[in-house]
Amino acid sequence: MSVQADFPKALQCLFEPKRTKVLWGGRGAGRSWGVARALLLIGTEKPARVLCVRELQNSITESVHKLLSDQIEALGLSGFYDIRAAKIIGKNGTTFSYEGIKNNSAKIKSYEGIDYAWAEEAIKISKQSWGVLIPTIRKPNSEIWMTFNPELETDYTYQRFVKGADPDTSTVVKMTYRDNPWFPEVLRVEMELDRARDPDYYANVWEGHCLQMLEGVVYAKELRAAQVQNRICSVPWDREWPVDTYWDLGRADNTAIWFTQRVAMQYRLLAYFEDSGQDITYFLRECQNRGYVYGTMNLPHDAKAKRLGSKRTIEETVRQAGYRVSIVPKLSLVDGINAARMILPNCWFDETECTDGLNALRHYRYRIVDGQQSNEPLHDWASDGADAFRYFGVGAKSGSKDKGSVADRLRSAGESTRKAIMDRLSDSRSSGQGWLG
Repeated sequence: MSVQADFPKALQCLFEPKRTKVLWGGRGAGRSWGVARALLLIGTEKPARVLCVRELQNSITESVHKLLSDQIEALGLSGFYDIRAAKIIGKNGTTFSYEGIKNNSAKIKSYEGIDYAWAEEAIKISKQSWGVLIPTIRKPNSEIWMTFNPELETDYTYQRFVKGADPDTSTVVKMTYRDNPWFPEVLRVEMELDRARDPDYYANVWEGHCLQMLEGVVYAKELRAAQVQNRICSVPWDREWPVDTYWDLGRADNTAIWFTQRVAMQYRLLAYFEDSGQDITYFLRECQNRGYVYGTMNLPHDAKAKRLGSKRTIEETVRQAGYRVSIVPKLSLVDGINAARMILPNCWFDETECTDGLNALRHYRYRIVDGQQSNEPLHDWASDGADAFRYFGVGAKSGSKDKGSVADRLRSAGESTRKAIMDRLSDSRSSGQGWLG
């Protein structure tokens, strides 16, 4: 069917084939409006399966469903598209579906034959979530479109898809209000007010410049020092020392784990992992597959409670799997944050394996109420990783003795245990893989 629709020059790229199309920049550019309109028009020309995603989506109201519905009406396509409560279906079989990646990773993986994936607010999508989404969009000639306003230059999405973009497979377009010929006057007034009263805010929100640090970040000073002192770098795993883990069991079954080593006076943050919608055995397999020599699994206080449908607590399950377990002392949120701040100057982070964990720490910030910073951090997507790190701060400081190296553990072990450990160590060194102690 033929539909007349205007697009600004910056959005003409939407109709040219590329694997990824990255539209980013300042507010008022009309990116999301243009993407919605383009996908709807493409869907009238050929049957297309469109998956609209974001990092978190607790309800359909948080998706782009309303935006797409409004554009259907504006384009006069109400006779072609059937707008349902949580889906849009075209007469030729075109479909629009909506998912949050973080809480629905298993469901995302089950999608087949997707032609277009649209990632809205893509700056918030984690490295792990991209690892779920990208392999799912595998149909020949399929495309991934993303729209976002930038936050930090260190954010994974910005680093990978803007700074590290492959020109052969990706189109990257920065847009501001200047690229929108229909920029509304009401937003122009708001923009000028922001320019006058807060130039830094204006530069980020309207011009699309990255921030050096988000307002109210809990560990801002400590993370800035870690960056300046080159403590965010390549951090090796020392096989002679055990790896301790610190867990947050999170809400809505989100679980986050930091993998750490204490070597002399250094705390080495080797890796970070999080996932949701999985039981504890899934995370224990993840730990085992990494092949580390484990010292202690440090669990939060709620690991002592029985979970619905389970006869055992998480603490009991982890112990039964053969791990040494410690319950992190239960401190107030303020005291826990202070403990984390005290340990941060002695922390080295692996910049690759800790990407999502560092991203969580950089975005973990206090609530701003009526322009004033409160004492209560936001509970959002960054909380799980930050809470697990807080337990690390509390748990690592609470011990009075070093746990000892692998050699120390061998000296204190019985003959049968010593032989088993040596066998595993020999296997791991010959294979180049880790081992589970």
